[in-house]
Amino acid sequence: MVLPMNSAIRKLLLMLAFGLMWGVARADIYVIVNPSNSLKPLTNKEAVDLFMGRTRMFPNGDYVLACDLPRDHTVRAGFYQALTGMTPAQLNSYWSRLMFTGQVMPPQTVATEAAVVDMVKRNPGAIGYVGTDPSEKGVRVVMTIKPGN
Repeated sequence: MVLPMNSAIRKLLLMLAFGLMWGVARADIYVIVNPSNSLKPLTNKEAVDLFMGRTRMFPNGDYVLACDLPRDHTVRAGFYQALTGMTPAQLNSYWSRLMFTGQVMPPQTVATEAAVVDMVKRNPGAIGYVGTDPSEKGVRVVMTIKPGN
């Protein structure tokens, strides 16, 4: 016999599952830019401002093309959890509210981490994040996020 779960228990189980999933995949996350970008190493606040739509320009005045992974990507969940403390559901709610105003758009979603690297390689104003240390030429790491710190 299957007993119905109330929404509070369901939410608790989902949060527990997310925590366990993230606990297994707690690798570093690397914020990358094009090597021609003059951006210095990022502070947490600067990264939050760039990826949460609070600023559209780098400190040098160049426009930002922020790249994001798909909503269901585990690296995306870990990135925003470590950067902002937001769960995927909270992040989706945040962007829904801001997009409703019409003033801010979320970062451009690209399908894979390889696509993020490619976008950053081709665009001097692009910034993105990946879950593996980018050893390729054509990108430069400006911040390493260590989940759990």
